[in-house]
Amino acid sequence: MDQFKSKAIDKVEEKKDLILGVSHRIWEFAELSLKEYKSAELYVEKLKEEGFEVETGLCGIDTAFLGKYGSGRPWIGILGEFDALSGLSQKAGLASPDPLVPGGDGHGCGHNMLGAASFGAAIGVKKYLEETGKSGTVFFYGCPGEEGGASKALMARDGVWNELDAAITWHPGDTFSVSTGTDNSCIQYIYSFKGISSHAAGSPEKGRSALDAVELMNMGVQFLREHMPSDARIHYAIINAGGKSPNVVQATADVLYMIRSMKVADAVALTKRVDNIAKGAALMTDTELSTIFVDGCANSVPNTTLEKVLYENMEQIPLPEYSEEDWALAKAIQKTCPVRTDLPGHGARYDKDIAAVVREKSENGTRAINDFLLPFYTGDEFSAGSSDVGDVSWNIPTAQISAVTWPSGTPGHSWQNVSCGASPIGDKGTLYAAKVMCGAVIDLLNSPKTLEAAKKELAERAPEGYTCPVPQGAKLYVIE
Repeated sequence: MDQFKSKAIDKVEEKKDLILGVSHRIWEFAELSLKEYKSAELYVEKLKEEGFEVETGLCGIDTAFLGKYGSGRPWIGILGEFDALSGLSQKAGLASPDPLVPGGDGHGCGHNMLGAASFGAAIGVKKYLEETGKSGTVFFYGCPGEEGGASKALMARDGVWNELDAAITWHPGDTFSVSTGTDNSCIQYIYSFKGISSHAAGSPEKGRSALDAVELMNMGVQFLREHMPSDARIHYAIINAGGKSPNVVQATADVLYMIRSMKVADAVALTKRVDNIAKGAALMTDTELSTIFVDGCANSVPNTTLEKVLYENMEQIPLPEYSEEDWALAKAIQKTCPVRTDLPGHGARYDKDIAAVVREKSENGTRAINDFLLPFYTGDEFSAGSSDVGDVSWNIPTAQISAVTWPSGTPGHSWQNVSCGASPIGDKGTLYAAKVMCGAVIDLLNSPKTLEAAKKELAERAPEGYTCPVPQGAKLYVIE
């Protein structure tokens, strides 16, 4: 590692109070998707203090922002998220559920740490550019609403990512590893039916039931399941049943649909079929149909070229060391989680040689903290979940890592994760991720050949090009 890169990584350590202070403040704010006003304001303030040029209100999204530093190419983006989840309020550093605010919200996916580490990485890269005077620009993107809004997809629709040469990010987790493979695309719509209210016993013939339309739509989708691709998934929730009185014909009813498929183009096509079922339900019930686009995101396109750069930096940066208190907390929290039946990381998808290494180091998946770097893996990893990082990856080479921020085997979106999000375990993973991303960006700034290879790989993996799940003119919708 050359002296300038070393100084940049040292800068991250030097700024750890700032980075972790931001993480903890956002953990306290615990703001839901597209409502992260305090969090966005804090980032904008700190970016300006650190000498970044700041742009707010990206793509008309109040809480989306950009901080950039440098001049000339290449242009490298670092992605940050900062939204919380509803109903997951939890006091920090405890091994039992205890809400900080009864009924409140919490960072069950660790996005307080995610954004803070990306911010820290950008600070380190800025130091490198200042010291060397080299050509290159680092962009720190504040991307709100990952849990319910998918702002990166709307930014993709508006061409934000196309100007970059590459993007990197990370996600809190229970392993030190490079993330690879793909996940599901996902599209959400609210289908609203409007009918005519009437007395259900005295004059039922005058009524037109919106609830009947919702139920008929749901039934139609059940029949659709037989005739859709095996990798597709459709989920729904009735969010307005039209009232509580059975003696009144329901004049309004709304149902929220989530449509998933392994490729975004397939999800878009499947959504059109669901649309037709909704239209049919409206015709059958003589009701009016309207739709509201909520959000949509694409599946991820992996990029082994960038993943190798990230992994090399994971090998260079020393892993965190954990105190007796850290281990005690991790073991206590692990006892509250379901018993792990697979290996950490990619589990059964490992080949036998890698699986043997992971099995030994993780003590057959029972070790409370996976305090080791998983072997580099390039298999066809698939996650059934969704993330709008996928929309970035279809447009420019994109890669991400995972860093340990909570005990092994803790469930996603859980109070256990919230508890660790403002604890020393979470803090140590946050700083490690910041240093790794800082080093990786510096390597990319100095390697045009790597960037060209990454772009070539993207073209080969996704020759059909990007299908955006966000319709033209649509805005992201906040579900209250």
